[in-house]
Amino acid sequence: MEKIAWVTDSTCGLPQSFIEEHDIHVLPMIVNINNISYREDIEISKEEVYELLKQYGEGAKTSQPAYGEFVTLYEQLASSGAYDKVIAVHASSALTGTYQSSMSAAQMVDLDVTVIDSKVGSFALGQMIRKGLHMAEVGESAADIVKTIQHYPDHLEMYLLPQSLDQLRKSGRVSTTQSVFANLLNINLILRFEQGKIIVDDKIRSKKKAVRYLFQAIEKAYKSGELTELGIMHAGAKEKAEEWKNELLNMYENLKIQVEPLVPVAGVHAGHGTMAISWLKEN
Repeated sequence: MEKIAWVTDSTCGLPQSFIEEHDIHVLPMIVNINNISYREDIEISKEEVYELLKQYGEGAKTSQPAYGEFVTLYEQLASSGAYDKVIAVHASSALTGTYQSSMSAAQMVDLDVTVIDSKVGSFALGQMIRKGLHMAEVGESAADIVKTIQHYPDHLEMYLLPQSLDQLRKSGRVSTTQSVFANLLNINLILRFEQGKIIVDDKIRSKKKAVRYLFQAIEKAYKSGELTELGIMHAGAKEKAEEWKNELLNMYENLKIQVEPLVPVAGVHAGHGTMAISWLKEN
């Protein structure tokens, strides 16, 4: 059986216990709040990020891991002689330079490394790694694992219901015109990942109707057979996420649902209280 090293970044959304159990190498994103920088999941937890956002949300920023960290990691993996293959899965290259840094660093070592652009982040990215690990555990080849993971970025869904349009405007995720227009008319923007980029999927007048829009997307995917496991993500709104989970479980008893914090690289831009849903298409 081939020995595979798994590399990702802290946008993967995987719990620390899972990361440690499977010896996954995770490079931390940087979160800057109130002019203080923290390495995500090392110097600050996702829950702590959102607590700080309540007080110091305006001007909060994120940045990618330092290029030197990638070089050091790949050199260590190569010199260890313990691995036949490295599979690295990173956040969307349209939103962060993490993928490009990983690619460049991988080319500097004598080691078989495949770097994959997930075209997403959070739950869906973590699911790609989970599925790859399962394939490895049942003895499938590294080549087949890579082929499967490379298939998923074009077969996933992720929607966001942002809490703060002002924060999105300041981060450049939506235009000033969109933000002002939406605020004036009390409109909620539904955002969706498309080919790695965040687009405005719809504009809805009330929060209740916006939530219904997301639930209808879930219903359609579930009935088509493409949705078997759903991620509900929240930017510091765990109680609301659990409410969504319970409501959906009453509707779809066979649906697996995982609640987790939205990764700060998205939550910092969308604002405290943002909600999101995501899944990998199964057909």
